[in-house]
Amino acid sequence: MPPDANVRSQRPVPTPDEASAPFFAGAARGELMLQRCGACGAFMWPVRPRCVECFSGDLEWAPASGRALLYSFAVVHQRYPGFDEPYVVATVETPEGVRFNTSIVGAGPEELEIGMALEVVFDPISADVVVPKFRPAP
Repeated sequence: MPPDANVRSQRPVPTPDEASAPFFAGAARGELMLQRCGACGAFMWPVRPRCVECFSGDLEWAPASGRALLYSFAVVHQRYPGFDEPYVVATVETPEGVRFNTSIVGAGPEELEIGMALEVVFDPISADVVVPKFRPAP
């Protein structure tokens, strides 16, 4: 889903840099992009200059499945500008073997269970930046 140019967020907006630009460009196209090693095929996160498995510098960006399992989560009750509390900060694990932190949407904290199936959704938080979040999979 492309970003809506009229959407503005009170939340902090990440600033894509050279290393993260392909990730954010993919999100703007509605694709979850992950870094992958061209030598051994390992996916990795966060962005790195060399493969974490074989130390190759032959890295590329590849679309991920967009699916994940809820690995861990915390419910935040602390007031933070731009966030409605409580909100969930989660670690998800993709079938590609990558774990990363994200937000869970579409379910309250009481509905979440470790191991539950999730799917990616894309949130245009500014006119220029779209971020992937996850919601319970049907």
